[in-house]
Amino acid sequence: MNDKSPTIGLQDPAQTLAIRLGAIAAILLGLGYLLIIPVYASVGAPPHDGEAWLRYLPGKTQQWWMILWLSIVTDLLFLPVAMALYCVLGRFNRPVMVLSSALMGLFVMLDLAITWTHYATILELYRRYALAPDPAHQAAFVTGADCASAVLNTPLEIVYSIVTLSLGILLAGWVMLRARLAPVSSWLALITGVLGLLALTGYAPYIVGNALAATLWLFFVGVWMWRLSRASNP
Repeated sequence: MNDKSPTIGLQDPAQTLAIRLGAIAAILLGLGYLLIIPVYASVGAPPHDGEAWLRYLPGKTQQWWMILWLSIVTDLLFLPVAMALYCVLGRFNRPVMVLSSALMGLFVMLDLAITWTHYATILELYRRYALAPDPAHQAAFVTGADCASAVLNTPLEIVYSIVTLSLGILLAGWVMLRARLAPVSSWLALITGVLGLLALTGYAPYIVGNALAATLWLFFVGVWMWRLSRASNP
């Protein structure tokens, strides 16, 4: 991690604490994403319709619940990261950092309310489907899984789960770059944002590249903010 330790002076102990907590949250986020990768690889990419989901899930529900709960925790960790970035960068461009923080908060709300709620719905429908006594009873659960999976496969879902967060990161990176702070973190943030916008095409390499760039950014920006909080005089 070769972002240099910052020289920004922080006199407010509350800000120093917020930045330290944000740094820890960012590093935990990166670790959480690294934990999700092997679990996701073990189950493979999910299908695109409800009936296929119900055929795909036998023997994989525990892994998917692990992915779901890890993703919920990592989503929530973005809140202290956004707060810490605002504390550091708000002095350089307050309006842009307000927008950046709002986009990160919006991502957390939408991802929890829509993305992971629909994945949880599919898992619960599968549980009921497996307990149904006959195909006639199973048909209702297939229909429900079709509806949930349809939401997860709309372009709007990419906006909710990728674009909003990527734009928030991009704006924070732009402020960092303009302020000549942490160049590696700055450029990783810009790359994350650009790949997030390109993910709207649905092209898998852009989506994977966005996830990898965001993970790297979290580690770099987490270490940078930790050094800042340690260098500051509360």
